Amino acid sequence: MSVRASEAPAPVATASDLLESLERPVAAVVRDRVARAVAGQLALISLALWSLGAVFVAAGKPTILVPQSTVDFPTWFAGPLHLLARDFPVRAYPTAIFFSVVLGALTAAYAVAVLCAPALGKRTVVGAILALHAIWLLAPTMPLTDVFNYLGYARLGGLHGINPYLHGIAAARHDPVFALTTWHHLRTPYGPLYTVVTYALAPLPLPVAYWVLKVATVGASLGCVALLWRCAELLGRAPLRPVLLYAANPLVLVYGLGGFHNDVFVLLATLGAVVCVLRGRDGRAGALLAAAVAMKLSAGILLPFLLLGARQRRRFLAGAAAAVPPIALVSAIAFGLALPNLGDQSSLLSSFSVPNALGQLAGLGGAPPWLLDVAVLLTAGAAALLTRAVWRGRMSWLAGAGWATLALILGLAWLQPWYAMWLLPLAALAASRQLVRWTLALCLYLLLTFIPVTGIALAALHYAPMDSAVGRASIARMHALQGLPIPHAPRHRRHHGGSKRSHVRGRHGHRRRGVGTEVARTAGSRGA
Repeated sequence: MSVRASEAPAPVATASDLLESLERPVAAVVRDRVARAVAGQLALISLALWSLGAVFVAAGKPTILVPQSTVDFPTWFAGPLHLLARDFPVRAYPTAIFFSVVLGALTAAYAVAVLCAPALGKRTVVGAILALHAIWLLAPTMPLTDVFNYLGYARLGGLHGINPYLHGIAAARHDPVFALTTWHHLRTPYGPLYTVVTYALAPLPLPVAYWVLKVATVGASLGCVALLWRCAELLGRAPLRPVLLYAANPLVLVYGLGGFHNDVFVLLATLGAVVCVLRGRDGRAGALLAAAVAMKLSAGILLPFLLLGARQRRRFLAGAAAAVPPIALVSAIAFGLALPNLGDQSSLLSSFSVPNALGQLAGLGGAPPWLLDVAVLLTAGAAALLTRAVWRGRMSWLAGAGWATLALILGLAWLQPWYAMWLLPLAALAASRQLVRWTLALCLYLLLTFIPVTGIALAALHYAPMDSAVGRASIARMHALQGLPIPHAPRHRRHHGGSKRSHVRGRHGHRRRGVGTEVARTAGSRGA
């Protein structure tokens, strides 16, 4: 008697059959994770190697990578790699191309590292961040000059008893730091808290003060990384991608750490305030934000958003109010009733700040004063609308703070690449993909407008972004604040004087052979 097929017993699935059915997708996932981990590790190694190459070239001989190297370049300024790299042949045009390649390679490696962050181990990421900070600690001040301006203001008040809110660095021309500074007639735009703290560096020998400030800046940046990591954990998110989004960014590495800019200290205080808000310690958050504003006024844009994020807003306001009297007292003792000089800096234009670029596209020759006033009003309006959105629960307070910071950066007449540091941690923490996309788009814009190859291309096209009545007025004002002769070259010479072999006049009137003026301006920002 035969059994029909329909009546045959169904096969029983064994454990081995079940494992075999799961083996392929699991293996695919494992292979994908391993591939991402390998790609991420290679990206981090690439970041370290390209950074080391840039530092090595910059430390060897005077180049456009270190603006003040044409003035003086002793070993204490150049860094320990100077002894190894000083015999390395360097020429201006190849150096500009090399630096452009470095920035491009760092950007590509950064993108891969951020994308592959979830597959990386914590030790790998922490080790890479520590290595990158150590490499840039060894660098000379590149490609900015602000470290010497900080020391100039500190020595002006702390050593010579001259109020930096009333006088420029030129009031102490006999000081050895004077030759290395740039803004000779600019009264300090930095807040009283930061300025007073830097007075502690004034009695130290200049090389010692220089390295103390560098070590403190790198240490503050590592503190920012630690606070960003803690913020991500408090928000219930994996910390690796937010941390790499900030700490591996080329603008942070090259201009923030390479330039040893004081925005790192402001960011440290603001991230401390964010941690306190997330932990419910609202009084401390208010005090820390007040301290950040006392270092740099731009941190004030965060006030309404941290206030709305606080659980106990009265305590936040009380903490901020409690911090104001001691800061005001210290400021009054040290500086009298004088305030930071924000007017001079806000009157200057950078070639590709958004208002100036829009003014050029509109045929205005740049951003005239009325357009800058419009930009200020638009920034204030955007901050107000974002505050309202957070108040009504349509947006998180972290996202609101990020969008407001982005609006502030886009509205500035004087735009510099390290300003991305203000925004990156907020974008990394806020649950907004759109904010991350806009932040990365801003970083790419800053990279493209400051990379040396952009200056080379503009010179080849005989295009000078500042060659207009508005631009020339800003350049004249800048030269006056720097103590440089005001240029009066005929317009036709400016149009055709951008060849890569032209002479470039340095920030102190020194002539150096090399790439054109636009290249020098793009490679080495003057800061402030």
